[in-house]
Amino acid sequence: MTQTENVVGDRVLVAVQAINISRLSTHPVPTVPGTLIVVAGAGPKDSNGAGKSSFIAAITALLGDEQWRFASGAKAVSELLFNAELAAHGDQQWASADHGYIIGVFDVPSAGLPMTVWLRVNREAPYLEIRWTEGVRLAAGASEADRVTRSDEVWAQLPRSAGRRDVVARDLTRVLYGDRVRCVSFLSTSVRSKVATNLLSQPLNEISPERIFEAIAALTGLDAELDQEREARRDEHAKRVRAAEASDRLREFESESESLLAAFDRRDQARVQLASALRCWRGRLARRFADAADRDERLDAELAVSRDAAEAASDAIAALREEIAALKDDSLDRALASARRELAQIQARAAKLETDRAVAQSTADGLRSQMPALEESRRQADGRDVAAAERETAAARRRVDEALKALGVADREAETARAALDDAENGPAAAQLAALAGRGVAAASLLDAIDAAEQARDASTDGPAAGLLASRSWPHEHAVIVDGADLAAAAHALAELPGSVLVSSTGVTVVGAFESAVTGREARVKAAEQRLHRARDAQDRAAAAVRQAEAEMDEAARRAEGARAAVRLDDVRDRLSTQRELLAGLHAAAGELAPTLDAAEESVSALDFRARTRDMEIERLEGRRARFEADRARAREQADRTAAERRALDIEGLTAEWGGPVEEARDWLAAEESLTADEWWRGAERHLDAALRGGFGDSAETGDEMPEELAFLVKERRGGRTAEELATFPAVCAALGSYLRGQEEYERHRRRQIETQLSSRRRDLETATRGAEDAAQSTAVHRAALTEAIRARLARVAEEFEKLDVGYGGYGATLDFPVPAAPADPEQRWSWRVVPKWRRGDGQGFVPYNRRANTALMDEKAVKLVCAAAIASSGGGHLTLVLDELGRNLGKEHRREAVALFRRIGEMHGITVIGALQDDMEPYAIDACGQYVKLRRSSDAMPYNEPPIIVGHDRHAERVRMLADWVTRPRAAS
Repeated sequence: MTQTENVVGDRVLVAVQAINISRLSTHPVPTVPGTLIVVAGAGPKDSNGAGKSSFIAAITALLGDEQWRFASGAKAVSELLFNAELAAHGDQQWASADHGYIIGVFDVPSAGLPMTVWLRVNREAPYLEIRWTEGVRLAAGASEADRVTRSDEVWAQLPRSAGRRDVVARDLTRVLYGDRVRCVSFLSTSVRSKVATNLLSQPLNEISPERIFEAIAALTGLDAELDQEREARRDEHAKRVRAAEASDRLREFESESESLLAAFDRRDQARVQLASALRCWRGRLARRFADAADRDERLDAELAVSRDAAEAASDAIAALREEIAALKDDSLDRALASARRELAQIQARAAKLETDRAVAQSTADGLRSQMPALEESRRQADGRDVAAAERETAAARRRVDEALKALGVADREAETARAALDDAENGPAAAQLAALAGRGVAAASLLDAIDAAEQARDASTDGPAAGLLASRSWPHEHAVIVDGADLAAAAHALAELPGSVLVSSTGVTVVGAFESAVTGREARVKAAEQRLHRARDAQDRAAAAVRQAEAEMDEAARRAEGARAAVRLDDVRDRLSTQRELLAGLHAAAGELAPTLDAAEESVSALDFRARTRDMEIERLEGRRARFEADRARAREQADRTAAERRALDIEGLTAEWGGPVEEARDWLAAEESLTADEWWRGAERHLDAALRGGFGDSAETGDEMPEELAFLVKERRGGRTAEELATFPAVCAALGSYLRGQEEYERHRRRQIETQLSSRRRDLETATRGAEDAAQSTAVHRAALTEAIRARLARVAEEFEKLDVGYGGYGATLDFPVPAAPADPEQRWSWRVVPKWRRGDGQGFVPYNRRANTALMDEKAVKLVCAAAIASSGGGHLTLVLDELGRNLGKEHRREAVALFRRIGEMHGITVIGALQDDMEPYAIDACGQYVKLRRSSDAMPYNEPPIIVGHDRHAERVRMLADWVTRPRAAS
């Protein structure tokens, strides 16, 4: 719901009641508006402790003084509540108040339209709650306790000020007083969150122009606007910092992204080059396949002729074999069996070699996995071997032990020096001097008055000095020197210290005996202090040495561990090298065994064939061997040559490599360039090298960033032989293609991320830059408006200052306030300078306030300046000016005139001036004030003040009768 504003309106404060506020009495205190109200005090000893500061602070909170910072919750107001710890005295114990009330009665002069405003002050948030009601509604009761209890009952009966809830601190000034300033103050109480400079607390010419402006700003309400300007500068600075950070982040990200995108582009080119390499490789395969197929077709025709001739001869030989079928040769069978056994043995050896190779490969992989951790640990050795690192560790440990011993020696020396200082401070006649000082008797130690050398006290020489200082049991240890007139008072003060000796011009009075004599106490104390300082300095240096030695020992231990890791790493590398050599040997053995295995297989096949044809050759060769042997031999020879040539073509292998029939290869070649197989190969090799460089950049030559398999294949391929390059080309392309395919999706994702982040960071930069520009423009506009507002407010103060000075005995006064530049530091407050000036005679020019002048003139101008600031801030409405320790700095001859000036200015301009007084100011203020309030508390054992004494005159009789009727009504009424 919409809250009411300015509910108090034109009413002025006519009575105040405090419940559980400090140690103030709960009695209502009437106030006379538009005059000077002085608040005096009578505490247990003097005016201090009577609660004057708490009383006027409660009034400023009730009237909405902005120095309480209501917008932030006004937590400082809760410090006004009764505090049992501060009130405790002896065995007296009371409970701290968790809440209290500041109650104010407001009335329109001569109208009789009173309103009562209740401020509930809480220990916890919300710290202030506000309710109000028409009429006079205070807490009445026969005693302090009854009024405290009754206050809670009345609060519960009051209507809530904001519907279902109460108005709190942040809305107090707006709801109660609208936009008008009702109170300005100079308070020195410690419960205030901010204490403004009091222009009346010291001579005006001792206050700097900056502090004068701060005081006027506090009186005229400029504090909040200056704080807003500083917040605007803070916001502008923060937004500029954010814009700069956004620009730096964008620039850094763009730099990082460029290198990444360049690498991605390079790998995209590598993919294109790899595709070209594979195309050239496929062109080579197609060319070789097509050429081999053409040659194979011709050889196939030649082989068919040779086979026909061989078959004819074989048919004839077969006929002959049928004839000698019964003839068998055992040696062929035995050879065949032997060849089969040998083949089985060779196959077993090949299987064992494959098993050993797998075991060696697994061992090498395990050793390789240990190396990164050992490499990382080895770097901590900083180039040291194990022996050197362990020597450094042992040396560091010895240094730690030595530093600890030195620290122990320094600790003992510090303790000894501390004890020596204590002995020196508790020197001769300490108890006697303390007792005399407590009774106000001036005295000095006899031995401290005699400054003798140390050796003089111990020397056994003749004469008065020797007799005086020879023994520590001599009674002058406790002798003191006093004035002859104070001898009797001193003897009475030392009655409880038997053994004391009093020395004066009238003689020596011995009260008892002494133990020893020590002279030069100040010298001994100074020497003991110097010894203690040296011992503590040595103690600090020893502690620093211990910390340094411990740090060095930790560093040496880390290096020793790294050196041991380096030894373990070398061992792992040796073992890995051994496994690699074993793998190479197993691979070579397998390669050497392959031809033997092939030969054994061919031998078994050949023997088996011979066994089948043996009988036929024996039977048929006998009769017809001469005619058919030559023909079959020639046919077989030709067939073997043709078959060997066809096998050399390896059509099956070429078909497998191509992956399809020869017609596809021929069709592919028809659509491509007409190149030879070597030309296709050179192109494939060139594109593969480009793909490797594109995929890995400068590391393509070293293979550091390549996958392990690819690096191994590239290393094998660079052996320098074409056969090795041809053999490893498909595997290298496959490994490279697998790596590039694996990176492709990641790179595509990273490209999208980079584009997204670049767009986002550019938007952030634009937003931050726009925010910084808007903040700068807003700050400039705000500062310009604030400058005009400050100048207008200060001009208003200067105008009122001129009127007051001319109206009350002066020759004219003004203010000089140049506009300062705004500070560059966003945390620094915008500091203005105000220089008061006045004329010292008719027709003379203005003289700055800090020129030499008499004290009375300074005091008069300070009072007029405070009043001028108060008048300027009132805006034509009623204003309350609250001053703590009124006239404390004024001289005796000027106090009565200054207080009278406050009263006249207040009554003329409708300003209520409330001032708290010290004892020495009270006689001057009583005659000049319009109302006198004296707060009383005669003993610290009393938790609350006694009823206050109030003397005043209110020209509005109706208001006086209204308050009198309420105060004198029966106590049961509310």
